[in-house]
Amino acid sequence: MNNEPLMNTLERVVRGFCRLKNLDEVGAGDGFTIHFEEWEWEVGVGLYGYWRFADFRNDTALQRAILAWYDAQIGKGLPEVQINTTAPMIALTLVAGHHQRQDLLAVVNDWADALLRELPKTEEGGFQHVVKEQSNTGQLWDDTLFMTCLFLGVAGVVLERRQLIDEAGYQFLLHTRYLSDPVSGLWYHGWTFIDKHHFAGVFWARGNAWITVAIPEFIELMGEHLDVSVRRYLSQVVVRQVRTLCELQAENGMWHTVLDDPLSPQESSATAGIAYGMLRGVRMGILNDDVRAHALRACDAVMARIDDDGLVLEASRGTMLGWDIQYYCDIAVAPVPYAQALTMLLLLEMQHHRER
Repeated sequence: MNNEPLMNTLERVVRGFCRLKNLDEVGAGDGFTIHFEEWEWEVGVGLYGYWRFADFRNDTALQRAILAWYDAQIGKGLPEVQINTTAPMIALTLVAGHHQRQDLLAVVNDWADALLRELPKTEEGGFQHVVKEQSNTGQLWDDTLFMTCLFLGVAGVVLERRQLIDEAGYQFLLHTRYLSDPVSGLWYHGWTFIDKHHFAGVFWARGNAWITVAIPEFIELMGEHLDVSVRRYLSQVVVRQVRTLCELQAENGMWHTVLDDPLSPQESSATAGIAYGMLRGVRMGILNDDVRAHALRACDAVMARIDDDGLVLEASRGTMLGWDIQYYCDIAVAPVPYAQALTMLLLLEMQHHRER
């Protein structure tokens, strides 16, 4: 694929994201105007992909669109601080820093303080995966690193607050200790300090994708602000994980919802995220170049699942911690904002690949 069809597909996926109104309905939309009203993790991940697209294009109209969305949401009042409601803060921090919007940076600062002061913590000071549905007492989830810890690190850089960067780094290390399997390098979905187990013991594909994305993203976003030892450690964590992911990739380029269960459904949001993290890691020099071939196969598979309206098909809906494999296999599929966003990131990274 040359660059023009790639960029056309990317724009179609971005428009698809903008038209996914209220997570369930697909409206007519008008270009790149954002139609979401809900401040939640699904939209937050989507907004991060949208911001990366706007920044790549250096398009002031797109940047104004995202600023307008945030201004409107803040004007209505923000929800309670917890893990999933923190996800939209990632893009807010980046756009506020880019435009030096002091009013928005004050919101970022207050939210970061609330995370440190008010968010319930597990043993050893882990960020408890509190969501609106339940408090998940004593639980660590792999989702947390993308949804919350990326924000905390970015906020530390933009606000020049070393405490936030150090706390984000600590959370990456602590989550790795309890969620990364020392044999395969794959990640469990969750851990409970109360009952001392990994629930179903499942290597959930999208949970692993959050890690394949979050670690290179965190290292890149922190830049020189990240301790060399933490960078080195996290780089090895993702190297080990990706080695096993390559072994488990299906012949058609996809990954299964339960990574080591070939009878479980294949899932596009995980495949897009893993492929993006792989290409990003290769470009950063974290991963060996032989990983590229696996990422390109995965990209082809995701591209085949983008419909004429730019919607990414065969993505599974939000997934709580499950007690058995069947729970993960039974999650419904639908067009979802995070699949759009992870595909945006993948196609943007493919653009860098084409330019090499």
